[in-house]
Amino acid sequence: MAKAPRPGTVKTRLHPLLGPQRCAALQAELIRHTLETASGCGLRTYLAHTPYDGPDDGRHLAPAGVRLLVQRGADLGQRLAAAVTDAFADGAGPLVVVGTDAPTLTGDHVASAHATLESRDVVLGPALDGGYYLIGLRAPHTGLFAFDPALWSTDKVLAATLALADDAGLRTELGTPLRDLDTPEDAAALLADPALPPGIAALLKPTENV
Repeated sequence: MAKAPRPGTVKTRLHPLLGPQRCAALQAELIRHTLETASGCGLRTYLAHTPYDGPDDGRHLAPAGVRLLVQRGADLGQRLAAAVTDAFADGAGPLVVVGTDAPTLTGDHVASAHATLESRDVVLGPALDGGYYLIGLRAPHTGLFAFDPALWSTDKVLAATLALADDAGLRTELGTPLRDLDTPEDAAALLADPALPPGIAALLKPTENV
């Protein structure tokens, strides 16, 4: 799942640190990193990108062999449900859905989640901010995205998802917690993390006149 890397619309909480143009470049690099990480696992990979309304919708960042899906829906929950439905209809499954906000995501995280789905219905990669950076589904359990849209981008996302999974009787497992990159505080913490990819680290370091 990727938001188009357009200046002024992405990573807005990082604008005071980096400025709109650098935030857009950061978003593009995060998309590249996530796609390379996912496709490097040897699994069929999809990019669910924003609708076709400009040359910078993110499609150009997909390596050869990555299948493209157009995001549909009024909120993130609807867009996730649509992407999951489309991927399973294309023959995918089990499916691991990742966002682009966890720059220390590795192929091991993705492969471990995929393997976990051999014995679990759902696997979640907890983000340190109370959300999740990854959700793996053995079947298209799109009801897991059907909570109050106002909860998205809050610290209640993971708990709400786990509650829905429990209500549905689904077997769940949590993966390794990772830090999302949303705020200047996240940037500072990630710059001190040796697991941060160099290309992303270079874009996170503030420069003059941004």
